[in-house]
Amino acid sequence: MFKRGIATFTLDYGKCPKWLFERMVKLGREMARVIASEYGPDEFVRRIADPVWFQALGTVLAFDWNASGLTTILTAALKEAIRGEERALGIYICGGKGKTSLKTPEQINLFGARAELAQEKINSLEYNSRMAAKVDSSLIQDGFQIYHHCFFFSRNGVWAVVQQGMNEKAVTARRYHWYSDEVKNLVIEPHSGIISDAKNNSLNMTAKSSLENQKISTELVQGSYNTLMKDLKLLRKYSTPQSEVVSVGNKSQELTKMRLHDRDFKVLPVVSEDFAKSKYLQKILYEVSEIKPKNYEQLLSLKGVGPKTIRALALTAEVIYGAKASYEDPARYSFAHGGKDFIPYPVDRPTYDQTIRTMRELASKMKIGYSEKNKILSRIK
Repeated sequence: MFKRGIATFTLDYGKCPKWLFERMVKLGREMARVIASEYGPDEFVRRIADPVWFQALGTVLAFDWNASGLTTILTAALKEAIRGEERALGIYICGGKGKTSLKTPEQINLFGARAELAQEKINSLEYNSRMAAKVDSSLIQDGFQIYHHCFFFSRNGVWAVVQQGMNEKAVTARRYHWYSDEVKNLVIEPHSGIISDAKNNSLNMTAKSSLENQKISTELVQGSYNTLMKDLKLLRKYSTPQSEVVSVGNKSQELTKMRLHDRDFKVLPVVSEDFAKSKYLQKILYEVSEIKPKNYEQLLSLKGVGPKTIRALALTAEVIYGAKASYEDPARYSFAHGGKDFIPYPVDRPTYDQTIRTMRELASKMKIGYSEKNKILSRIK
């Protein structure tokens, strides 16, 4: 059973040694060839979309530690591994870390043409890549800044996204996984089977409990710009932000208490800014109000709409119109196969054994030396 979604781990500032990267390229190439040959390119993309399997692949190929470097180096190694063999394998990898991520649209168009996909399909892939980045940076505001975006797709148009954000203050990183067959709606819980070892204060506009807030946020920009600005100014004039620590589940959380019209609201500090004074935000809201998006997804897709725009609309919708937003971190505690101590649930032996068998089977079919093969099998043990 595959788990897709979000994984959180330590932030690694180190540099990958040349010998390690070359080894990952070599072994990654063989692994990609075996999976594409035995199961097809769509299956390769499906496996990449699973954070547990992705982590296991990086560990089996070379990594001995659970850190942010596994994401960036493994995706770079896989991209280099299949260079020149994309069409034969039916697998295409675009984007990467930092400035390389900005080349994702260009590379999707280039590889899409080589895969002989219809232009409409190529445009769809590019749109999904862009929206995945926007959702994880604007709708899920969990304190992680996206700096790595990698887009995988097959000759059949099946796609996956692996992107990563960093939280320098907490010295942690978080990886976000998307899989085309699992995404029913880009702005409503697009991740599933989410895993993490830590939770943060978050504004989660993708949660189903935020649907009413999404609706009101859209209606705000479908209406009059002047009315929207009056609402923002009303928040500034009549609200009195006051920091307060409250209990959310089993964890203490610092929220901002706001009072308006004799009603109390508790929102995250990150959404309690004075939006009415931001000239840039006013400009964006004016432009969006002129376009009048048909739905929340179209609102998010518009140029200039980012985290601050989403926060301003979410706060207005909640405090003035009573449409609550979710402040629950979308990450959930989960494990690959359960624990021997029955926490969080008993070991799922069939799944556990199947994972081992699959890794062994793939490794045994890789066309590499006897010594290398033994090393991989040893790591699987």
